[in-house]
Amino acid sequence: MLTPKQINFLREELKTAKNPLFIHDDDADGLCAFQLLYRINREGKGIPLKTSSTLDVRSLRKVQEINPDKIFVLDIPLIEQEFVDKANVPLFWFDQHPPLQRNKVHYFNPRIADPDAYVPTTRMAWQISQNPDDLWIAAAGCLADYSLPDFMDTFSALYPDLVPDKKADLPTLIFKSPLTPIIKFFFFIQKGPNDDVHKSLKILLKIKSPGEIFNQESSAGKFLCKRFVYINQKYESLLEQAKKSVTASKLFLFYYSEDQWSFTANLANELTALYPQKIIIIARKKSGEMKCSLRAQTPIAEHLQKALVGIKGYGGGHPNACGAMVKEEDWEQFLENFRKEVKR
Repeated sequence: MLTPKQINFLREELKTAKNPLFIHDDDADGLCAFQLLYRINREGKGIPLKTSSTLDVRSLRKVQEINPDKIFVLDIPLIEQEFVDKANVPLFWFDQHPPLQRNKVHYFNPRIADPDAYVPTTRMAWQISQNPDDLWIAAAGCLADYSLPDFMDTFSALYPDLVPDKKADLPTLIFKSPLTPIIKFFFFIQKGPNDDVHKSLKILLKIKSPGEIFNQESSAGKFLCKRFVYINQKYESLLEQAKKSVTASKLFLFYYSEDQWSFTANLANELTALYPQKIIIIARKKSGEMKCSLRAQTPIAEHLQKALVGIKGYGGGHPNACGAMVKEEDWEQFLENFRKEVKR
């Protein structure tokens, strides 16, 4: 969590920013963190980092185009020093992945003080925001990152219809409650053609409540709801296919092709909740690579690292939730390595 000194510092930096650029991960935690920070002063622009989990010189063209006076980076696990140097503006980095050392960066990561800390970027953004009208965004972002927010009682008091069972556990809140479509919305609205995504995110900045979207209480809400329903149908179709692929094996593998929209992480998360005794690997082949998400109720990050030894690929993440990319020609060897590791 941020300290009071850090909160005051960041509020002042946001207040004095004339044209800030917010670069965020294209998951729900990253988007919700951006929404919270942007809505404080409603200045600047936000862009999701869709091509990679690394912020590098490829993003400099966008920086030069926008010409920001400050850059806020949200939930991006890796920033190359070259990007920092060439961007040449004050940079504020909020993250929850394993800490890194970078020069000329204001770095906020709870794991610096506590290596085992698990604090979504949205939770840090909410410490700065504290706008009651945006509490629904803060709750969705934290839950989407598989973290039960400490303000859940306050949230359920404001939105009792969204939390009918105050004793519901985390998987139930995320996957089997009135909150489920809201959480999925912040993931799915960032999928699809770039023009559609940019239009949706711009409209989202004007939305004041979840009811505006899901009860279609405004033209902006109707647009976003229609687009969400369309994308969710694609996801539900894939989820049903995956359920039919379940076997008796402890390792649950599901493949889908690059001509389908990418829902790899979302499928992995929900299937882990549905089949908690299994280790889930969702893989999507694209351009000669297998891009995959791995999930389990037990730690698997170390198993993943050992399975990648001698393999053309890379991966990492949280103890129970990882991502990886493996060259197609090494995929079978990687799976064999991984199977050996999880049996030990």
